[in-house]
Amino acid sequence: MTSHPADGRLYIDGTWRPSASGEVGIVEEKATGARIGSYALGDVRDVDQAVAAARAAQPGWAALSAPARAAYLRGMADHLRDRYEELVTLSMRETGGVRAKAEDEVTTTIRQLHISAVQATENAGDILPPYKAGKLSLSRAVPLGVLGVITPWNYPMNLAMRAVAPGLAFGNTIVLKPAELTPISGGQVFAEAADHVGLPAGVFNVVTGEGQSAGWALAEHRGFDLVDFTGSREVGLAIAASAAADLRPIRLELGGDNAFLVLDDADIDLAASCALLASLEFQGQACISSSRHIVMREVAGRYIDAVVRRVEALRVGDPMTGEADLGPLISTTQRDRVHKKIVEPSVAMGAKVLTGGTYDGLFYRPTVLGDVTPDMPAFTEEIFGPVIPITVVDTEEEAIALTNGYPMLMNSVFSADLIRGMRVAEQLQAGEVHINDAFARHGAENQMGGFTRRQWIGVQRTPLTLPEWTADPAARA
Repeated sequence: MTSHPADGRLYIDGTWRPSASGEVGIVEEKATGARIGSYALGDVRDVDQAVAAARAAQPGWAALSAPARAAYLRGMADHLRDRYEELVTLSMRETGGVRAKAEDEVTTTIRQLHISAVQATENAGDILPPYKAGKLSLSRAVPLGVLGVITPWNYPMNLAMRAVAPGLAFGNTIVLKPAELTPISGGQVFAEAADHVGLPAGVFNVVTGEGQSAGWALAEHRGFDLVDFTGSREVGLAIAASAAADLRPIRLELGGDNAFLVLDDADIDLAASCALLASLEFQGQACISSSRHIVMREVAGRYIDAVVRRVEALRVGDPMTGEADLGPLISTTQRDRVHKKIVEPSVAMGAKVLTGGTYDGLFYRPTVLGDVTPDMPAFTEEIFGPVIPITVVDTEEEAIALTNGYPMLMNSVFSADLIRGMRVAEQLQAGEVHINDAFARHGAENQMGGFTRRQWIGVQRTPLTLPEWTADPAARA
């Protein structure tokens, strides 16, 4: 891979520099273990410098006209688009995702920059009904100030840019700490884009490093007006506890034990195809992946057969070969968590491995578990791996009761009766519920509010498109 200015260096105050420690970490291709780059091991000293630079730059950045800020964002988008094929390859190598996943992530990242550029120039506030005759009431959007952004490894470009782009668009400055497993696509490429377009010094800063050093230094820093964290529930709870001590503003998006309900009148072929997408896309390593499949007994046998048949036809391998439906897991730590803390204990408690349950290095065979009960880790834990655990219930009421009571982001309900599906969906305690659909197929344009002192939310919904690998193998033959 071609060397870039960001390789092994931080981007602070518009300059490339080594970390204060002078140490670097190695970035490996997940499928082969080959070295593809390096990243600086930043710590609290580097975070201090980055925050100081962002604080100094913020008034001038906010004072720029919205069209001027938007022009910078469009320039960054153009730079990323010019590197499209390079970035797709980088994503495949650094995350272990297949090409379709990489293309989707790069595309939505570029689109997010364009969307935020437009939004920056659309509306600066509202005229409100006055509380008294003869008065004029106005509200205006003003920047929060300096944002700290900590992002995960599973969708490193998309999940960074959904905060970075609107944050910059509305006049905030940013310090980004990408995940140490994906520091190139999650941070370095954005620093290069910012540098390429001449973004004013200090407006956008990238501090790479380990979670316990750079990550916690950012999460606990008193110089931010908001810290935005996307990642595990465990780390999010620790950040929340720390922030509560002095009421530091934070925003968290954490994982969830999402449910996939199949009612007794469901279209089984549709449900089984969606099940693969919901639980196995990017090897199940997404906060919106379905971790529990709750199926009514009347259709359980047909559903299990349809899912197993599809799963057994999947190819697991190096995404760069073009012959893989699923790639490797992100790390040995993640593989061992899936196998040793989820699959093996559940099997020891009585779950049955219907297919899969084995691995070779980071390549984990997609797995279907039957006879899963609500006391097993395969039911109670967010799996974050290519496992489909199936729990059979007798009634709709039991399905609803078992679904609720766990942290969830989005669920799915399958029923031939749309009214019934909606009635069940309304009883589920999740942020989003999809009827006869897998998880949301929208990308970075599902904006996150809170970058100004008024709430702003933008949502786009795109039609469900099932990839070829989710189809019944007989239909593909």
